[in-house]
Amino acid sequence: MHGLDTLAQTTPWRRRHPGEKALLALGLVGAAVALPPWPGALVVGAVALALLLGPLRLRPGQVLRAVRAPLVFVVVGSVPLLVAVGGDPLVRWAPEGLGPAVALAGRATAALLCLVLFAASTPLADALPRLERLGVPAAVTEVAALVYRLLFLLLETAGTVREAQAGRLGFRTWRTTYRCVAGQAAAVFVGAFDRARRLEQGLALRGYTGSLRVQVDERPLSVPFVVASAVLVGAVVTVTLVLA
Repeated sequence: MHGLDTLAQTTPWRRRHPGEKALLALGLVGAAVALPPWPGALVVGAVALALLLGPLRLRPGQVLRAVRAPLVFVVVGSVPLLVAVGGDPLVRWAPEGLGPAVALAGRATAALLCLVLFAASTPLADALPRLERLGVPAAVTEVAALVYRLLFLLLETAGTVREAQAGRLGFRTWRTTYRCVAGQAAAVFVGAFDRARRLEQGLALRGYTGSLRVQVDERPLSVPFVVASAVLVGAVVTVTLVLA
């Protein structure tokens, strides 16, 4: 997530309105879900990957780092379709599940690339404030922003604690490793509560009334980009239905 947010600050689409990019990315996600898995997932995934490597100018290694962790969940979710439980033997290979497993993995991977397309081009700070205009309660967006910010602070704290433990040879054996991991978890847990308490006190001293007001840059929608996005999604649907 942190890497994606960093990429989103530097891509050529950084200054575009989030609604434009959401129309393109979510349109492709809808196509990946609604169209037949073959060749729909392949076409949608290829288009999303081409946009990531082309207009967004990401390197293949950056795309791979962005998708490798979610791909683990895709694989874990597809494997159970290949296994049947019951009968003799109790757990056995189910060849009839190969087709659904491949279809599920294809759809999920294509949708994942589409979501990465949006995340790698739109910083969260641009998207969250505009959600209120769509009817999302302000409390939801504020909690999401605070959690997003605190998550990286906690990860930084955990990394600092781990470096300190490693410098003291805390990971020499399994026994010392378990002790260090427990100490690291305790330090992060206590630090999270302390940081949350100080954040609450700071907001109260600044006259917090239940809403965090932030300045949102006004960016006009690009009609050519919106039209091109709609044409691209329509082309994906047409090609898929022709090839299906």
